[in-house]
Parts: sequence; structure tokens; C-alpha cells
Amino acid sequence: MTEFICHSFKMSRYNTPHSLVELQKNIQEIQQQVDAVCQRIGRNPEEVRLLPVTKTLPAERVEQAYQLGFHCFGENKVLEAKGKYEALQHLPIQWILIGHLQTNKVKYVAKFIDEFHALDSIKLAEKLNHRLADAQRILPVFIQVNTSNEQSKFGVKPEQALALIEQCQQYPQLKIIGLMTLAIHSKDPVEVRRCFRTLRLLRDDIQKNYPNIKRLSMGMSGDFEIAIEEGATDIRVGQAIFGARDLPDNYYWSEQ
Repeated sequence: MTEFICHSFKMSRYNTPHSLVELQKNIQEIQQQVDAVCQRIGRNPEEVRLLPVTKTLPAERVEQAYQLGFHCFGENKVLEAKGKYEALQHLPIQWILIGHLQTNKVKYVAKFIDEFHALDSIKLAEKLNHRLADAQRILPVFIQVNTSNEQSKFGVKPEQALALIEQCQQYPQLKIIGLMTLAIHSKDPVEVRRCFRTLRLLRDDIQKNYPNIKRLSMGMSGDFEIAIEEGATDIRVGQAIFGARDLPDNYYWSEQ
């Protein structure tokens, strides 16, 4: 695959919007960057879903983004998502859980989560399937893969992903549609690209047996352009849209 240009990371400077107009400007700038990357590499921008990540933000800010055209929102912690779901039930919002999930919180996912991006164990799959069966729901899920080999991150090892997918075939309430990863925490774009490329190549290999597993959830505010170059179909963008958070990303990786 063609080597693409290296990007300078936007790690620290994010404009916090203080009005609907400023929020719209941030969103437009991100979409323009997505369009530019896609045009450069010959991808259709419609293949890339921009998923606003609203962790730590109040329900009012989610509603503002909804007014600007977004209907899907990513949350890391299911209890935080539950509060927003309850506050915004009057809106047809799809809630997407992108963070690690403890088995004792599966009941909440079965109730209102529309998509889950962090399935990483057969135990969790079993619990989810049971609760979803009770609720008579089928949940689209992504297998989380630890492509950086960092102990601080959740996810199965790349060589374990296919086995987990095969084991999950016994659970009809789970519809595996893709793979998800968090890139290495590094300012080196070569290392970041390696994580995304690992996931894409893994997906390509898995498709030999499971052709419906197509999607790649990868890329965040600081690295989504590289992720798109490597085939991302879902980019999870928070700070570049809503402004910098007070706490580092790794605070939100675990479900507490």
C-alpha cells in the first residue's frame, strides 16, 4: 500500500466552542479535513463516519450537536451515557459505547446502547448475549484489538481476534460488524500508522472467513487523518469538536 505523508499531530490545541456557531465551525473544519484526506487518497468521504465523542459533556451540548445534524454519539462510560439517554429520550439519538465495559454493567447496554465498539472477551460476550436475549435485541459490535501492545489498553491481541469472533458465533444477539483499536500514545506518526495498518490487515484476513466484518473504528482527534489513510470507516472525535478535556484520554479508557 502506498505510503502517505506524515502529519503533524494536533495534540494540545483544540478550540473550545462557546456558541452554536463556533461548534458548527469546529465540525465543518473536521469534515473538511476528512474530505481532503479522502480526495487525496481516492476514497469516498461518505465511507467515513464522523462519530462525535461526548464523554464528560452535558446533555445540553449533545443536543446542540444534534441540532447541527449528528444523530450518533460516542460515550466511554455506560452510566454517564445512561444519564444523557434519559435526559434526551425526546430525540432519536443512537448511543454508541466505545469504552471498556465491566460485566456488572451489561444490563444498561442491553437497554439502550445501539452499538458497542469494545467487545474483548468471551465472558463479556456471553453476558451481553443473555441480557440482549431478554430484551429481544440484536446489538452491532466491534471487537477491540490491542494493536499497540500497551498494557494500559484493553483489547485482544491481534492473533486472538479471529478465535474470539469464532467463539461469538454461538451468540445470536451479537452482530459483529468490525474491529476497533486505540493507537499507541506517541507523537511518532510512523508508530501510530503501524497500529492502524495492523488493524486493517487483520480485518482483511478475517474477511476471508467472515466477509461481513467490514468496518474499522480507529482514529481520534489527534490522528484521525492517518486512520482514514489506513482505511478507517468510523473515526471517534471529541476534543477537536468540543474542545480540550481536563483529564487525559487514558482516564476514560476504563469503565468505573
